[in-house]
Amino acid sequence: MRNFDYVAPTSLAEAVQAFGQAGGRARALAGGTDIIDQIRIGRRTPELLIDTKRVPEMMVLEDDGAGGLRIGAGVPLSRVRDHASVRAAYPALATAAGLVGAIQIQNRATLGGNVGNAAPSGDTIPPLMVLDATVVIAGPRGTREEPVANVFAGPGQLTIQPDECLVEFRVPAPRANTSSYYVRFIPRAEMDIAVVGVGVSMMLNGGGQVEDVSIALASVAPTPVAATAAQDVLRGQTLTRELAREAGERAEEATSPISDVRGSADYRRELTKVLTRRAVAACAGQLGVSLS
Repeated sequence: MRNFDYVAPTSLAEAVQAFGQAGGRARALAGGTDIIDQIRIGRRTPELLIDTKRVPEMMVLEDDGAGGLRIGAGVPLSRVRDHASVRAAYPALATAAGLVGAIQIQNRATLGGNVGNAAPSGDTIPPLMVLDATVVIAGPRGTREEPVANVFAGPGQLTIQPDECLVEFRVPAPRANTSSYYVRFIPRAEMDIAVVGVGVSMMLNGGGQVEDVSIALASVAPTPVAATAAQDVLRGQTLTRELAREAGERAEEATSPISDVRGSADYRRELTKVLTRRAVAACAGQLGVSLS
């Protein structure tokens, strides 16, 4: 393994300074479950690792005062998975947090690491996208906030600058009569990478029609993507089994998958249809609607 330096800032100002002074040669050590292995195999070659778990702003997990939630980039996924507000209001995110590796991994791995790794297969990313989550980014030029969907530039690449860091995620309060769901397919029963992942958030109006819906896909494109055509099929309509099937068919339009050891491009396209249909039906079921 290549040698690297290590620092553990105890304030956000110290963390920002460390990233700024590293000249693009630093990486965050959010949980270490990915970056340490990446350094070991030579995929990443940082000269400095900056531990985020001693920065108070990166370890917050609390209501935001407006019915939403703040989740620090360094918070372990096990805390996200088990947090009462997450499980009650954001079930898709709770599910995804409980799917990243084994329990031991979830005790170290973080939302910041899962997003910062920028893998197209990141399980927590589709739920964050469909829940309209934003990420707070800090750097020497100040602090800014971006939709989670906007921070991905390609496999392993973010749009944030090398001297910036992820601080926290902000998830707005869910609207009334809203549900969310995340489902993925993996070759093995546990601890595998998603061949396809689908996140759905859905809101029904008083008449049972889909007032709003958001669908995001993982592992089917260079970055996680929104299935806008599938959303358009559902919006304003009364949910039926046939409508869910049509949404699945249209979700494929957002994909540009590759073939690899886990599945062919055609397999991923077909899985996208099936999992989108299942996720839509599951959201409906959470809202007491059985598709006919």
